[in-house]
Amino acid sequence: MKKALKIIGIVLGILIILLIAAPFIFKGNLEKMVNKAINDNLNARVAWQDLSLSLLKGFPNATLTLDRVSVINNAPFEGDTLAFVKNLSLKMSVKELFKGAEEAIKVDELIVNKADILIKVDSLSNANYDIAVTSDAPQVTEGTQASQSFTFDVNHYEINESSLVYDDKASTTYLTLSDFTHEGTGDFSANEFILETTSSGNVSFAFDGINYLNENHLDLDANFQLNLENQTYTFLENSAHINDLPLEFDGFVKVNEDNNEIDLSFKTPSSDFKNFLAVIPEVYRKNLDGVTTTGDFIVDGKIKGIADENTIPTMDIAITSNNASFKFSDLPKRVEDISIDTKIINETGKIDDTYVNINQATFRIDQDVFALRGSLKNLTQNMLVNLGVKGTLNLANLDKAYPLELEQKLQGILNADLTTNFDMASLENEQYQNVKSQGSASIKGFSFSSPEIPNPVQIAAAALSFTPGTLKLTEMQLTSGSTDMRATGTINNLLGYLFTDQNLKGVFDVSSNTFALNDFMIAENNPKKSGDSSKTSDGNNTSDSSDKAIKIPSFLDATLNFRADKILYDNLSLTNARGTAIIKDEKAEIKNFTSDIFKGKIAVNGNVSTKNEIPTFAMNVDLNAINIAETFEKMELIKGLAPIAKALAGSFNTTLSLDGNLTKDLTPVLNSVKGNALATLLEAKVNSSQTPLLSKLDQQLNFVDLDKINLNNLTTQVAFEDGQINVKPFDFDVKDIKVNVSGGHGFDNQLNYNVALDIPAKYLGDEVGGKLASLSQEEVNTMKVDLPIQLTGSFLNPTVKLNTKAAITNLTQQIVAKQKEKLKEKGEDKLNEVISDIFNKNKKDSTAVKQDSTKVKPEDAVKDIAKDVLGGLFGRKKKAADSTNKGN
Repeated sequence: MKKALKIIGIVLGILIILLIAAPFIFKGNLEKMVNKAINDNLNARVAWQDLSLSLLKGFPNATLTLDRVSVINNAPFEGDTLAFVKNLSLKMSVKELFKGAEEAIKVDELIVNKADILIKVDSLSNANYDIAVTSDAPQVTEGTQASQSFTFDVNHYEINESSLVYDDKASTTYLTLSDFTHEGTGDFSANEFILETTSSGNVSFAFDGINYLNENHLDLDANFQLNLENQTYTFLENSAHINDLPLEFDGFVKVNEDNNEIDLSFKTPSSDFKNFLAVIPEVYRKNLDGVTTTGDFIVDGKIKGIADENTIPTMDIAITSNNASFKFSDLPKRVEDISIDTKIINETGKIDDTYVNINQATFRIDQDVFALRGSLKNLTQNMLVNLGVKGTLNLANLDKAYPLELEQKLQGILNADLTTNFDMASLENEQYQNVKSQGSASIKGFSFSSPEIPNPVQIAAAALSFTPGTLKLTEMQLTSGSTDMRATGTINNLLGYLFTDQNLKGVFDVSSNTFALNDFMIAENNPKKSGDSSKTSDGNNTSDSSDKAIKIPSFLDATLNFRADKILYDNLSLTNARGTAIIKDEKAEIKNFTSDIFKGKIAVNGNVSTKNEIPTFAMNVDLNAINIAETFEKMELIKGLAPIAKALAGSFNTTLSLDGNLTKDLTPVLNSVKGNALATLLEAKVNSSQTPLLSKLDQQLNFVDLDKINLNNLTTQVAFEDGQINVKPFDFDVKDIKVNVSGGHGFDNQLNYNVALDIPAKYLGDEVGGKLASLSQEEVNTMKVDLPIQLTGSFLNPTVKLNTKAAITNLTQQIVAKQKEKLKEKGEDKLNEVISDIFNKNKKDSTAVKQDSTKVKPEDAVKDIAKDVLGGLFGRKKKAADSTNKGN
């Protein structure tokens, strides 16, 4: 007995050791078999991170696990990932491990966790899932057996937390399944058996660019009768939900070699009107608990026929409701008199012959009745739309009857009575002559607000008139904040805007008593931190631009002919404004804008764009007879171009051509502005005390009263770029002084100017002592001298350098030159007089000339006179030199 127990113990020990060691013993063989199976059957690159084998989990069954499995396509989808599986496990009998590499392995259970599958079909109908290796071997006949690496006699399989994308370019079909879980149990070893399944997930479906399902939740618990020999799958007991809409299916699907044969019917198991509310995607509805309904809602459909590359099954799906109503317990309004009669039909099996008839769709809230009717045909290609809308709707009642989660509160009375008939291709190609619309629509007392709009928008009245090919806005009265607007015009593509991605196009005439741009500034959630400066390095105040922005609507492609009695922008007020704005691609082109401003007029042509993160502008501006003081106070650009204008009172003309960047509230960023300007002062009076520069200059030029400068009709020309303003040299007169100015300054107010004064000599009398005494009064009044002045520093703290030394030197040289000229002239006159006397005397005594040494000879007389003249010129210097020598 002891020996037997000992033997049993030894055997058990060996078995346990084998169970533990088996994974290591068989792992290599299993990997070889799996690799061979893949290489023999798939045209793709399959890899996994780890393969493991366990015998302890489900002994006597073994569990084979593959981690992080990927299937990568070869051409024509080279490099695409067909599938990625985080974890895949196969359960099989232990005896399957002892089979050779050429023997088939029978798998009992398959579990797939977190699989991501991407199925693609290109425009040439190549499919990335077509990776099975084709074989030229003869088909298996009765009595023979095919050689396979795996035999899936599965009793249970699972797919957990997975996703699938089906993107078919050839048929323009796009299907996604997310959060997909599916499991089935059945005996796949039998030719005919019952498969019990449960499925859940979120499904989205689009066909030819149209979304029919969008993240709709799908549940299906179904039993199927499977006949594997005939490839027929028949619905038995089942229950499905699309969102919360219950459906039951009956019929079968048969998979043939070249097509699929379908014979299915489905219907709602009950007629409760809650079925209709359940169809609405969950994001647009609240829980249906507590909702009371009357009437019915029934979905009843049949799909029957062949599905292949050329045909689809015929279909007859009816959606009906009669005299229904519903009310949410926590809302005050009931929706009543609901009637729906809609059919989806295909009678030929051709996909293009599928159509939708909306025979009736009506509802009532209080006394307001709204109805829709029409049809949708040719769904898969150029869809033909024929719709009619008639009724009245109080928008304020919508969220009182249905739990809408609106971002903005709506109110207003909508009236509509119109029909429209069009094809989608005409809308997409902007062939609006093919759009046949007739009728009218209007709204009164409309109001809405949004976090993106600072003030609620109130539309007192708006009316649209529909005629074939034309849509006219016959009336619109709008207010927002302090802004009021009235508009009429023509809308070219309202249906294109509503049904496609087109921008709203039209031509409008807009008028306003007051239009305030601040009413449309969008507040951004960008609060400043403590200690943040509100100014940039160029000194511009940016407190407004940092938290508000004006954006040109991206959906507009319109021409606005506008006039406004008053336009308010920042601290500017423009009156009697007229012009045209062409808005497209988030850009406003301004044409022929004119307005009264600063007691003068302004004319503007140019553009503003808010498309990029940094807004830009380019403008030609003409200011005519503008008040200098108001312009300097309220226009940052003019203040930067001519800071000295602060000391001027009067008016001026200027033309500017400029471009640059804007802040978010559309104020120019001065350091980015470049361009040129030509300005003429019509009349200007100077108050030098208004600016430190003129005040300091006035103190140093005691012979000039700057406050009495006459600058009328002075013209200057400037060019600016990179924050620097360069002034073309210009001249003006101050009484009897001629002034020349050149140089420039920066928007940072740093100066670099040269001023040259051509002043009368008399203004430097004190500096040159008595030198002016040698000049006549006429010479003193007419003699001019250059006085250079250099201006540096800043406008607030200027440095004024008068080069009086150069002026005095220049004046002294002029006086000396004048004295020399006078003495020379005096000497020449004396010499001529003496010579004349001598020759006259010689002429008289020519007959009585005697040779007498005591007589003066003519040449000696000339020498004496010259000596006197030269002595007059240089005697003073000599005398001064002599006195100096004596002093020494």
